[in-house]
Amino acid sequence: MTAIAIIRLRSLFAVVMLSGIYSLLAAGIFVQLDAVDVAFTEAAVGAGISTVLMLGTLALTTRQEKIPTYMPILPLFVVIATGAALIYGTMDMPAFGDPNAPIHQHVVPRYIEDMPKEIGVPNVVTAILASYRGYDTLGEVTVIFTAGIGVLILLGGSGRKRVAPKMPRRARRRS
Repeated sequence: MTAIAIIRLRSLFAVVMLSGIYSLLAAGIFVQLDAVDVAFTEAAVGAGISTVLMLGTLALTTRQEKIPTYMPILPLFVVIATGAALIYGTMDMPAFGDPNAPIHQHVVPRYIEDMPKEIGVPNVVTAILASYRGYDTLGEVTVIFTAGIGVLILLGGSGRKRVAPKMPRRARRRS
């Protein structure tokens, strides 16, 4: 229902707020699925940073969506071409859950067998991301945080008000 409301609204402020709510709802679903790491990322990036960036963008633009006067063909073509390329790229993938897939032949069996003894976390994905690949996950979170801070700095400017340069006396007399 939240996604349908986002599509139907013309008020961009309401769309931004509903997008944040949608991200929080998704984070709650991830917690129920025992994917706490994904829930944390969704809450931080989806509800947190994205909402702040969109509100910053709204401060620089209008609050109402402009109704297009024509049907944009180029964006529609780009979306269709991208979707076709993505579908084509998945044609040679192994079937979902195929035990003979390459991913299931290497380190995954060891993770599944040794994880309960080594870590004791009930979710395999959380155990892998938070323990076996903890430094990698920390690096990813650091990159996301740094990118968010950089965008906020770009949107916010230096914080100092810009003062218009003074005109020379000759220019003031002419005008």
